[in-house]
Amino acid sequence: MTTILRVFSELLRAFALLMAAGLSLLALAAQGGRFSDRLDVLTHFTPIWLGGLISAAALWAITGRQGRTTPVLALIGGLSALTLMIPEWSAASARTGGKVDGETLKIVQFNLWGLNRDPGATARWILATDPDIIVIEEGFDRSRVVLKALKARYPHRSTCAEPSPCSTMILAKRRPVAEGGLSGVVSSAELSGAWATFADSRGPFTVVGVHYTWPWPAGPQQQQTLRLAKVIEGFPKDRLIVSGDFNSTPWSFSLRRQDRLFGLQRRTRAIASWPAGDFTRLHFEMPVPLLPIDHVYAGSDWRTVDVRRGPMLGSDHYPVVITLAPAA
Repeated sequence: MTTILRVFSELLRAFALLMAAGLSLLALAAQGGRFSDRLDVLTHFTPIWLGGLISAAALWAITGRQGRTTPVLALIGGLSALTLMIPEWSAASARTGGKVDGETLKIVQFNLWGLNRDPGATARWILATDPDIIVIEEGFDRSRVVLKALKARYPHRSTCAEPSPCSTMILAKRRPVAEGGLSGVVSSAELSGAWATFADSRGPFTVVGVHYTWPWPAGPQQQQTLRLAKVIEGFPKDRLIVSGDFNSTPWSFSLRRQDRLFGLQRRTRAIASWPAGDFTRLHFEMPVPLLPIDHVYAGSDWRTVDVRRGPMLGSDHYPVVITLAPAA
């Protein structure tokens, strides 16, 4: 039995070393996202690299702490991962709230998922939350049930330009004074989105809803950012709101460049929204979301009163709820 335990311990130490070496290499390569969109794909998985490196160090510790290569590699890779994530965590500590004078605007950002597991519960939660505006992605297949349930309270629907079919839309209680779609091919990816301009006591404001492609293969998502940046230049930015499933995490260099390019403040900070529940064909359910990929931007005339993640419903995304008020 002693021999078996010794062999098993050696195998665990070897596994920890290989894990630390491989994940450290990935975490360091992710830093290349500063100049390479292909390497930037690695940044999106930074929490996984960090968690794996911590696990490798833990395995090294419980198997006798022999050698120094494993902890050194884990430390190097962990520091690389932390440098990518700390700026977002720091920004998340910024204060919200404060006294609200006058009207507020509540928005729900939600990728409903075409394979929505419980559209009835999804619709009931949205109605109970009672937002003023809902920005929806993947409003097709099973999630059409949600749209039908919301129609009475949210009769106004702005979606992509015809003739391209679109599952991205903006639902509102009030009628927009103007609206339009963003359909069109960008590189090899279509920019799925819509915009709607509304009026309140302070004047007009515009909401833009979008759904980006995945970050891999590299290139199309970055092209979508460039095109959307040009689109929003046509609206007054002080009262502009941009919301969507960007399929991009805040520790990626692509999203950092987008933040600067938009000239708006991203109000969703370190709010993980994916995955939710059973999201694979293997029926593997994640206990917690890992990646913040649903984001809301707003101009300088808006103040963030509250921003939070909603509950796990029938989608593979969690909803994001944000309440804005006029800036002082």
